[in-house]
Amino acid sequence: MSRSATSAADTDPASDRLQALGLALPELRDNPYYVHHRTVGSSIYISGQLPYQDGRLLGQGVVGRHVELETAQELARHAALNCLAAAVQAVGDLDRVRIVQMLVFVASTPDFGEQSQVANAASELLIEVLGEHGRHARTAIGVAGLPLNSPVEIQMVCTAV
Repeated sequence: MSRSATSAADTDPASDRLQALGLALPELRDNPYYVHHRTVGSSIYISGQLPYQDGRLLGQGVVGRHVELETAQELARHAALNCLAAAVQAVGDLDRVRIVQMLVFVASTPDFGEQSQVANAASELLIEVLGEHGRHARTAIGVAGLPLNSPVEIQMVCTAV
């Protein structure tokens, strides 16, 4: 997305941009062992989110072996959407969310090497929905395994604006 397109998108409410993409924020299910977010001052720490949709994990396996790059990218978008839902739980309104940092874990083979391409899909979604507030610092890491054999997990730090 070009900077001028991003600037134009910043004038519309983030919820409208999300809806225009055919997406909606999911309901996050409670977990007895952790919270989806913790707020300290204006900072919001989002727990690692898996690519769940309607209570179902959308994929399992190792990227580069069982899971193709394009599938991993779509799973990363779902995990990022779940992160946004957690941020909205914390601040009450999508337009008050600014992404500071995103950490993307990709369960991948040692020779995969395209973790950043998986993360790009999540970054693109955040910028499409939040405009300049979606731009963030980022790390993409290949790991041997993730909870429930998920191919992708995303953790974020946000701030309330």
